[in-house]
Amino acid sequence: MPNPIIPYDPKLRKFARELRNNPTPQEKKLWEAIRKRKLQVQFHRQVPMDHFIVDFYCHEIMLVIEVDGRYHDYQILEDSRRQVRLERYGMFFLRFSNKEIDENFEQVVKAIQKEVYLRLD
Repeated sequence: MPNPIIPYDPKLRKFARELRNNPTPQEKKLWEAIRKRKLQVQFHRQVPMDHFIVDFYCHEIMLVIEVDGRYHDYQILEDSRRQVRLERYGMFFLRFSNKEIDENFEQVVKAIQKEVYLRLD
């Protein structure tokens, strides 16, 4: 299946670069577990899409992984709208809280691994 080109606001590139250069501890920890095709697919960090930036994205299987910190507790509706909008492009989302990454990291990685395998089939 060809990878769809997802349009994005070019103004987001600079901010995405800043986010890549300043990851949260949880994003950094997760990135180490999924980078360099460790799960058989290639993920990218802080990817501009539409009018948003997603934490991690694999274009091969159109999988978005979001790491939600405390900030997201106060913007549930906005996150939901953003997710619905991006799902219209065919994206599939996995969301994990900072707490899940801190306390159940192995389960988080296993959940991602399971989704990757399901989406590869």
